[in-house]
Amino acid sequence: MRDFSITKNKGEWYNAKVTDSYGNSYQNWFEHAHEANDWIYYIWDKEDWFNSSNSQELLANAVAELAKIDKENNIKAII
Repeated sequence: MRDFSITKNKGEWYNAKVTDSYGNSYQNWFEHAHEANDWIYYIWDKEDWFNSSNSQELLANAVAELAKIDKENNIKAII
């Protein structure tokens, strides 16, 4: 069941929480409310792709890409 909430405490960014139709929950922070709203619709638009992808492979690829960026910028590698 799809659900969402966008909240904001004084001095904090907007806290967006969303649940897709598969029951997966996501949470993220945004400086502006419209960004939080756009992200919720993004999650819902892409939920079939998210649920058909291997999350561990996506994470490994993201970490590898960050390591490549660090190397290109002469930043010491994470050990």
